[in-house]
Amino acid sequence: MLRLLLSFAFLISLTVDPATTQTPSSSSARPTTPTREPSAPGYVRAKELPDGTIPSPKDDGNFIIGPTHNPAPEMAANEGVPKGDVCEFTMESKDSKIYPGIAREPNTFAVVDPADPKKVIVNSHPAPYTRRVAVYIPKQYVSGTEAPFIVGADGPDPTLFAALDNLIAGHRVPVMIAISIGNGSGDAQGSERGLEYDTMSGLYAEFVEKEVLPLVEKKYNVRLTKDPDGRATTGCSSGAAAAMAMAWYHTDLYHRVLSYSGTFVYQEWPYNSETPHGAWEFHETLIPNSPKKPLRIWMDVGDRDLLITRDNYHDWVLANERMAKVLAGKGYPYQFIFAKNAGHCDGAVKAQTLPLALEYVWQGYTPKK
Repeated sequence: MLRLLLSFAFLISLTVDPATTQTPSSSSARPTTPTREPSAPGYVRAKELPDGTIPSPKDDGNFIIGPTHNPAPEMAANEGVPKGDVCEFTMESKDSKIYPGIAREPNTFAVVDPADPKKVIVNSHPAPYTRRVAVYIPKQYVSGTEAPFIVGADGPDPTLFAALDNLIAGHRVPVMIAISIGNGSGDAQGSERGLEYDTMSGLYAEFVEKEVLPLVEKKYNVRLTKDPDGRATTGCSSGAAAAMAMAWYHTDLYHRVLSYSGTFVYQEWPYNSETPHGAWEFHETLIPNSPKKPLRIWMDVGDRDLLITRDNYHDWVLANERMAKVLAGKGYPYQFIFAKNAGHCDGAVKAQTLPLALEYVWQGYTPKK
């Protein structure tokens, strides 16, 4: 029975990313994946914390939290804390030279290529889209001055803006702008979102740099720093894989990465012989076989995160565990959270840990003069 459920879960993973359907509470409604133990063979050694507590933002390494996930106080609006302005605009596919838009054919699914099990067959076609972009500008920002910023996937993300209000007011992170970018619609192989987020290249970072950031600066009279140490990326699921790819392929643009339930698995389409296992290559070849890059990384995964049994490249927990292992092996500054009683892109875990994640990722930042 479990195998049937897991097979069904794989079918869903090819058509709808769970990150787009996750509820704000803990994901107890997702019974299709088994609960993994953080002490399983092959997993990184981690420090288990008392239930309800989280590590210090100054601590590197691997930690186990849960099963209780109460929201951090920094996630609530607090009287006396300046509230940043949030502005929104839309972008049309017809105006993009990088992403003119695609969509999978209606009522079709990605299927394994019988001639090559490493590939999938997808029927897709050109299609227009509209994406929303939300820009958070803290009250402390001085108009026209250069500011650090964070770029988020699958936006708008009001939880990010709420956390920043409190952290900025408490001088725990820099006075930064947040740019929360909606995806180009659909999900997984053959969709615009899948193309943007699961492709192993620097193209999405180039799209943000050339087509999004100039609009933000023009519309809201802000100046965004060119210093990669003052730029961060974030996302969950495939959005987290995109955040990692932005920094990995464009370390000249980004040095800080924040990942929830990162899809460091094989979701890439079209097939690329340079990264034959998609984002699984981050921990299989790219990180271990490359010189250490100037990146600082925060990651989370849940004990009930996704597990697809089609092949050996669709276990989200194992993928994130392997990421932690190779990051440690190369000496990267990182913090990895294994959350008990948690599912994919778990909303309760995010509410508990987002202030920690932001504070950790921004450790050591000093604006250039």
